[in-house]
Amino acid sequence: MFKRKSYLLTLATIMVAFGLAMPSSLCANVSQQQLKETARLKALEKFTRVVNIVQKYYVNKESLNTIINKSLKGLMTNLDPHSAFLINQSYKNLQTETSGEFGGLGISVGMKNHMLTVIAPIQGTPAYKAGIKPGDIILMINNKSTIGMNINNAVKLMRGKIGTPINITVYRKGVAKPIKIHIIRGLIKIQSVYTRQIGKHILYIKITSFDQHVVPSVKKALNKYGHTDKGIILDLRNNPGGLLNQAVGLVNMFVKHGIIVSQKGRLKSEDEIYKANPAKFMTNLPIVVLINGGTASAAEITSGALQDHKRAIIIGQKSFGKGSVQVVLPIAKNQAVKLTIARYYLPSGRTIQNIGITPDVEVKPGEIKTYKGGFDIKEVDLQDHLKAILLKNSKQYKLDHDHNKSIKKKDNNNKIKIITQQQLNKDAQLQVAVDIMKALIITKGTH
Repeated sequence: MFKRKSYLLTLATIMVAFGLAMPSSLCANVSQQQLKETARLKALEKFTRVVNIVQKYYVNKESLNTIINKSLKGLMTNLDPHSAFLINQSYKNLQTETSGEFGGLGISVGMKNHMLTVIAPIQGTPAYKAGIKPGDIILMINNKSTIGMNINNAVKLMRGKIGTPINITVYRKGVAKPIKIHIIRGLIKIQSVYTRQIGKHILYIKITSFDQHVVPSVKKALNKYGHTDKGIILDLRNNPGGLLNQAVGLVNMFVKHGIIVSQKGRLKSEDEIYKANPAKFMTNLPIVVLINGGTASAAEITSGALQDHKRAIIIGQKSFGKGSVQVVLPIAKNQAVKLTIARYYLPSGRTIQNIGITPDVEVKPGEIKTYKGGFDIKEVDLQDHLKAILLKNSKQYKLDHDHNKSIKKKDNNNKIKIITQQQLNKDAQLQVAVDIMKALIITKGTH
C-alpha cells in the first residue's frame, strides 16, 4: 500500500515539474486516499494518547493489557447490545449456551432501550419456577445496579455454583413497585422439545430453545404421530432462539420450496440465502404457531418464514425483535470477538430487527372462565356409573380390575401425553389456537 502511494506522489511531482496536468480523477483518488489515511492515523494517535494518560495518571495502577481489554469491551458494547469482547470465562460461557446443559438460572436476557430485559425464562428452570416473566426489566442483581452493565457482565453475575441463592429485582409493566425475586441456582438441563396430543387429531409441539436437538426431535415426533394427526400447533412462546440451522431445518419440514431466510451484511461475502430443500420436506398439515414477547431470534425466523409462506397462522403477541447475525471470531487463546456482521431478512424481504413478528390473530395471555355451579350428567355416564357399582359387588371385579390396570399401564408407556380441557382453560392463547386449528381442519376437509 505504501509503495503504491509513494508511486502516485512521485508521479504527481514529476508531472507538476514538467508542467503537465494530472487527470482530475487521479487527483481526486490521491486526495481521498490521503484524507482517509490521515484520519485513520489521527484516530489511532488519539486512542494511544488516552491509553498512555490512563496508564500514567489513573488512581489505580493498571497494566497496559488490562487497559486495552477494558477499552475493547467498551468498544464492542457501544456498537450494539449483541457485540462483545470475550475473555476467558465469558468465552467459555458462550460455548456452553447451545450445549443443552449448564449451571445458572435458566434465563435469556437482551438489551432493549438500553435496559437489561428478560427475553424469556426457559421452561422448567429455576427462573421459570420463581416467576420471572418475559419483558421484566432487571434493575438489580444481588443489590448491584444493572444500569450501564453489559449482557456478559450480567450473565456472569447471575451464574454461580448450583444451590447458591441470588436475588433479582425487576420492574414489571403494570406493577407499581419493583419486584424482588429470590432464586436458587440450579443445573440447567434443557429439554428443547415437548410433544403432547390435543384431542384426537392435533399434535402440540413446544420448543423451548433452538439447540442441536430440535430438528431430530421434531422429525421423530412427525414420523411417530404425523400420519394420524390432522394439524400441528407449534408453541414458540418464551423461546429465546438459538442455532440458525435448526430454525432453517424446522421450517424446511413444512415448506417444500423457496427462501426460508436470508442474511445481508456490509460485505458481500457475508450475504447468505437459505432455501428449502424439497428432499427434507415432511408434511403439508395445517399449522398454528404461538408467539409472544419472549419469542426471539431463531424462533422469530421460524414463525416469520412460516407466516410469509402462508404455511401457518400466527397467534399471540408481538415477538421480541432480535434479527441480527453474530459471529464469534477467535483472536487469541481464550479470547474472541462476538461481532454483529449482518441482519436477517424473511422471505418477503422484511427485517425482524427491532420490529419483531406481528401475529395474525392477537390474543393476550390469561385464563378462560368456566361456569362450575351447575350439575349435569349424561345418560351414558349414569349407565357407566351404575355398571361400575354393580361390578364392584361381583366376585369378578378384582380380577377384571387388575387386568385392566395392567393393560392401562402398558398403554400409557406407549401413548403421548394429553393436554386436557382443564389445561386449555388456563391458557387462553392455546385455546384460541386449538379453535382455529379445528376450523382449519374442517376447511381443508381432512376430518
